[in-house]
Amino acid sequence: MNVSSAVVRAVSAGLVSVLAAAASAQEDYPNRPVRIIVPFPPGGSTDPMARLVAAKLSERWNNATIVVDNRPGGNTIIGTAIVAKAAPDGYTMGYCGASFFATATLIPNIPYNAVNDFVGVSAIAKSHVVLVVHPSLPVKTLKDLVALAKSKPGELNFGTSGIGTSTHLYAELFQQLTGTKLLHVPYKGSGPVTTDLLAGRVNMSFQISITQIPNINAGRLRPLAVSGEKRLKALPEVPTFEEAGLSNFGLEGWTCLSAPKGTSLQIRAKVANTWAEIVKEPDMEALMEKQGMESYVASPDQTTRMIKASVDEYAKVIRDAHINFKP
Repeated sequence: MNVSSAVVRAVSAGLVSVLAAAASAQEDYPNRPVRIIVPFPPGGSTDPMARLVAAKLSERWNNATIVVDNRPGGNTIIGTAIVAKAAPDGYTMGYCGASFFATATLIPNIPYNAVNDFVGVSAIAKSHVVLVVHPSLPVKTLKDLVALAKSKPGELNFGTSGIGTSTHLYAELFQQLTGTKLLHVPYKGSGPVTTDLLAGRVNMSFQISITQIPNINAGRLRPLAVSGEKRLKALPEVPTFEEAGLSNFGLEGWTCLSAPKGTSLQIRAKVANTWAEIVKEPDMEALMEKQGMESYVASPDQTTRMIKASVDEYAKVIRDAHINFKP
């Protein structure tokens, strides 16, 4: 009996010690520079949002050093692999989005497992795509486009930023849901797509909304629908896909912070809680709208589950469309 009591006391003391250490780790974090790995070159569409996150976290943490570390290459594999192999101490995180979710299925033999080698830290933002067509195309609504595409199977084309990119997968999902057949014209990046779209050499494209708002407002492109549950403030006259008659148009665009598997929940929770506080700041809505984003908040566990759900969701579209990626 005395031995059992001693064991209980020892275990209890150990548990208190562990909890105290965890609380201390969260309280002290960060006490050295934190890296946010962005697997894209500086200046891309992802970079500004990652830098906004870093700046805001730094402000909240008494000007702690939060570094955005751009590690492009290998279709985002190089930067993502750095995160997977980093020490699980909270001082290396990855900025993840559509490319992370798609690459998990699209490219074979990558040096990490997108679900098993990472844990979620915090959801960060939602992004939106807009389906735009060249004004010469005789359609005014999404239903018009579907009808025209069905009457000319394989004749209408769509431009994308490349095979397996989010702009490609949105178009593949659109075809799957509407029963249409379109011709894919892949480019190397969004710039060349826009050039040919504006020139009328491409009929249509799914584009990140913020990049095409100037062309839409100038009448150079015609928007038919936007993704998401509600209309964009910047494009109030453009219906959502649901409103336009296309239900279950998934592949919701969202970004998050991830960390190597084994990173403590206490540290991840501190990041998530801090971000939840940041998005309440008066200027944040305007700052995020400027990046074409809206704030998104989720706990570490929720974020982990959402990562897996998105990987599965993207995998289904890729497999159903029989997309084969050749670097």
